[in-house]
Amino acid sequence: MWAVLAFVLAAVMIGAGIAQRTVFQGPDAQTAQFDVEGDVPYVLIDGGAMTAVSGPQTLRVQGEGELFAAYGRTADLEAWLSDAEYAHVTADDTGTITTSTIAPAVPEPAETEVADEGEGADDAASADDAAAEEAAPGRNPVGSDLWLDEYQQADLLVAPLQLPADMSVLVAADGTEPAPTDLSVSWPIENGTPWAGPLIVGGAILMVIGLILYVLGIRHVRRSRGPRRKGLPLPATEPIDVAVDDPDKGVISSTPSRRAVGRGRRSMIAVPVVAASALVLAGCTADAWPDLAGTPTPSPTASVIVPEGQQSPAVTRPQAERIIERVAATVAEADEARDADLAATRLEGAPLAERETLYTLQEAIEDREGLPAFATTPLEVVLPQATEGWPRTFLAVVNDPEGTAATTMFLSQQDAWSDYKLTSYSYLEADTTLPDLAPVYVGATQVQPDSPFLIMEPQELSTAYADVINNGEDSEYASLFELDEDQFRIGVAADRQKRLDEFNETAESTGELTFSTEPGEEDPTALATLESGAIVAVTIQETDTVKPTDDDAVIKLDNNPTVQTLTGVDESSEGFSTVYVDQLFFYVPGQGSSEKIRLLGYVSNILDAKVIE
Repeated sequence: MWAVLAFVLAAVMIGAGIAQRTVFQGPDAQTAQFDVEGDVPYVLIDGGAMTAVSGPQTLRVQGEGELFAAYGRTADLEAWLSDAEYAHVTADDTGTITTSTIAPAVPEPAETEVADEGEGADDAASADDAAAEEAAPGRNPVGSDLWLDEYQQADLLVAPLQLPADMSVLVAADGTEPAPTDLSVSWPIENGTPWAGPLIVGGAILMVIGLILYVLGIRHVRRSRGPRRKGLPLPATEPIDVAVDDPDKGVISSTPSRRAVGRGRRSMIAVPVVAASALVLAGCTADAWPDLAGTPTPSPTASVIVPEGQQSPAVTRPQAERIIERVAATVAEADEARDADLAATRLEGAPLAERETLYTLQEAIEDREGLPAFATTPLEVVLPQATEGWPRTFLAVVNDPEGTAATTMFLSQQDAWSDYKLTSYSYLEADTTLPDLAPVYVGATQVQPDSPFLIMEPQELSTAYADVINNGEDSEYASLFELDEDQFRIGVAADRQKRLDEFNETAESTGELTFSTEPGEEDPTALATLESGAIVAVTIQETDTVKPTDDDAVIKLDNNPTVQTLTGVDESSEGFSTVYVDQLFFYVPGQGSSEKIRLLGYVSNILDAKVIE
């Protein structure tokens, strides 16, 4: 009876466990199909529609040819689409998804006085404008620096996505052809069966117990078969083993013993039970068992308090890595082709000016070396500006393992449709320690050029440091700078003295060599640090001037192909001036700090050379 009861309970438990994993298990995903009508070039799926159901999202885009999808901050995507027509997929508070067509937010044209040339001229002009608008290709979204990530292939399937409500998805073909309209988003449904595994295993155990009880029951019945009688005492005899064929004993066994038969039957019964249990357990996955481990407790980390009202950071770390790789690749291509126009797509300011000069020199001087390529990995520091508008900037520090020094750089984007460009860079000094910076997910505020919260306004920094280069410790600004550890200033002073000594050895009586330093033409760029200070990038220009002091003397350029190439002459009776541009990064402490302004890094290259008039 106990064996039968165990078999029944085992069958019920195993059946219940299998049923939970099969007939009683519901769907594992919920799908929303987005209905997009009209031939619009872009579809914007709002973050509210992506998060209409909780959980990770799976985006499916189907259509003809190559399809494009990207995600980013909703405000950035809307800014990028502000001058285009697009379909907007949104969800209300109840989770109902709707689609609407958004017209381009084109500013009204300024009123101008136009001469009346007749109705026919107006109609022709309107027709020409319409034809030009129809023929103009749309803006291709592939490769924009705004996207946090992008995908391009036929029949897109993007999973898993973990987009919050403030991020959206852009779907398009190439910006000219109509965007795909077969769009859907799926969310997983929690349909785990944590008791299926225990039920199946428990049923298997009960089945084994029932089997044991059944065997014990059969054995008990066989042993208790027939009446029990007490016989007369018999003489002691030797035991005879009837299970063994032994001619010496005179007994031949023709059938196996009952014990052997019992063992064979038990083996035949146990084999199918074990096989059935193995087949059942093979279908049990991790979600068929209860989670007994619990949720791990995260380790406490240092927290950074985000100032009230501060906006989101301009870039994420992966986004910054991708931007730097694109800048480095474009500049490397421009260096190879000596193409200043290509370099201008990713450089501006002093970095562009020094390469324009370099390409000119390389065209004329065969063995003229180029500038080092920009390192891209490992990216040690990313400090983005906390802003949702434009222009926007971020600071990056790349520690090139094959180089001699880490590279620090500022990159800026002027508007939503422009690429990030490298505006300034330098090589950090050997033992430079950066100030404490906010984490990348917080960002930093941009310090205005006339900010009074630093010990020196950023717009005055280049003028003050130029005076320090010219006058050394006698400068009126010398007390504000950390001069003892300033290797750039020390190196400039030593180089000037060496060149002056060499010049005076041969030309002191007929000419003179002078040096001067002036603030650069570029505006300063500054981002705040955690100690209320700022990292500030400025430029200065060093000018070396050589001119004759004797009316009959001339300055010849026999051993100076650089100046000869830039000026286009071999000699001059008035002299020459050579200009170098220095890109400098400083740490400027906040007001009330006892620290001094500290040079973090520098780079210097020739900018121009002219004939003195």
